[in-house]
Amino acid sequence: MENTQNTALLVMDMQTAILGMLPSPSDLVGNVANAIAKARANAIPVIYVVVGFRTGAPEASPNNKGFAAAKERFGKVAPEVFMAVAPAIAPQEGDITVVKRRVSAFTGSDLEVILRAQGIQHIVLTGIATSGVVLSTTREAADKDFRITILADCCADGDEEVHRVLTTKVFPRQAEVIGLDDWN
Repeated sequence: MENTQNTALLVMDMQTAILGMLPSPSDLVGNVANAIAKARANAIPVIYVVVGFRTGAPEASPNNKGFAAAKERFGKVAPEVFMAVAPAIAPQEGDITVVKRRVSAFTGSDLEVILRAQGIQHIVLTGIATSGVVLSTTREAADKDFRITILADCCADGDEEVHRVLTTKVFPRQAEVIGLDDWN
């Protein structure tokens, strides 16, 4: 593996409730599980980022089109159930889990504080949705001067064409975009 010092793998929004919106999430979960195993084998910290709300989702403004729709779907689900990461890739003892309140992994969370405290300068992104958390986190991380790698086959979107355009045309402007097999 390349120089892994100062690198962390981010596993973002890989919650059972969110994965259920994909027609076939098993390939994504398998790829992310392999990325986690690769990170652990190379002593790269794995940081989980989950989107979460209090009971009734008071953080979801009716002015926010995406979160207002999510509030209808998930506002009645117990927070701990909604925030549960898929069992096949669940955090292990010692892993850090960050709870965010918006789309970007940074907004409404303490992710930046954790990364800076750990001396992390390079983040490797995985997650769902490519047009949601991956896009927003990439943009914000670039503005914060992090080095960014996106594992394209460890990200997914409900719209495959949107995923393709982002990973082939948009993300390469701010990040290295590679497949899991090329992350070494």
